[in-house]
Amino acid sequence: MSDIDAADIVIVGGGPAGMLAGLLFARAGISTLVLEKHGDFLRDFRGDTVHPSTMEVLDQLGMLERFLQRPHTRLHEARGTIAGQEVVIGDLSHLKVAAPFIAIMPQWDFLDFLRDEATAFPRFRLELNAGVTRLLDDGQRITGVELGDGRTIKARKLVIAADGRGSIVRRDGWLAVTEIGSAIDVFWFRVPKAEDGGDALRGIVAPGTLLVLIDRGDYWQCGYVFRKGMGAQLQAGGIAALRARIEAVAPILGPLDTVLTDMDQMHLLTVKIDRLDCWHRPGLLAIGDAAHAMSPVGGIGINLAIQDAVAAANVLAVALRRSANVDHMLGKVEARRGLPTRLTQRAQQVAQDRIIGAVLSPGSSFNRPPWPVRLLGRFPLLRRIPGRMIGLGFRREIVRSPLAP
Repeated sequence: MSDIDAADIVIVGGGPAGMLAGLLFARAGISTLVLEKHGDFLRDFRGDTVHPSTMEVLDQLGMLERFLQRPHTRLHEARGTIAGQEVVIGDLSHLKVAAPFIAIMPQWDFLDFLRDEATAFPRFRLELNAGVTRLLDDGQRITGVELGDGRTIKARKLVIAADGRGSIVRRDGWLAVTEIGSAIDVFWFRVPKAEDGGDALRGIVAPGTLLVLIDRGDYWQCGYVFRKGMGAQLQAGGIAALRARIEAVAPILGPLDTVLTDMDQMHLLTVKIDRLDCWHRPGLLAIGDAAHAMSPVGGIGINLAIQDAVAAANVLAVALRRSANVDHMLGKVEARRGLPTRLTQRAQQVAQDRIIGAVLSPGSSFNRPPWPVRLLGRFPLLRRIPGRMIGLGFRREIVRSPLAP
């Protein structure tokens, strides 16, 4: 097998977790190959929020200034419209970090940035149009991957699965997963944006309806949230009925009769919250959505995946440089990231079941924001608490993996 068909680390998936992990391991001087099944990163309806915890990692790597030179919009507060009233949910501006705001940037731009930065390290390789069809094992450990074109690639030390909630480790039963459940699903769709578009990110809450709007420059990326299991009912009701609901709560979008004309414009996101029972087996480690599928609530999935990648490099990079086998260390990555994952998922469950579920339940009715939101309006200092949770999450990681001489 030629050297081009092998690497010390083979990473399946070129999303945020896979690309940053590839960068960090290559930065440490470890031969790393990232395999991405698509020909580019240009796909819509993906997470577009880069939180302060992620930008803190970029700052530690000396990359933040270059990142912020890319087009983005800054969000210092988490705002929403509840029962027709504009409210502030969280204040990020007081966070003691290099970038105390959320950067709204299309995920493909963020991934392009990570690719450009990673190529500065000679031990990094990225192969596009390289879909992995199966993992290879020798009866004792995972040894590599097979691609759709029939090629096999040897992982001399480790395979990292970072291929999202549809990961090959789940599909083929390499690692068992436990479903935690979700009360919601989402229709994503686009609406052209008027010149005066308002906030870069806004949530609109009204009885029976929850709508999220993300400013994409010349259009809004919109998420219509509904109770799980209602997708077929909404589709059967037709685009006119759904369009009327959206127009009623989001006048900022303007008339939609010539914009939303077919249910095919609605892209269904089936929301799942789950996690692997164990994130690893000999020769294999799962991180990001491959290890734990997150709800879109809070837009924190990308940032949790980034923290996983940092933790994996922190735990494994030094050992990988001097040892051919780190199987005994893989559990340390899960031990480090398991608790923040469980806490985050629990917070998402509470938000979905007790808050969003109540809003979307049949016959829900309210004419003013709930009392916790009114409390935030009365005491602005309290807004820093949700601001910190949104911006930094639980147990943020500090880059400790080495830079190769």
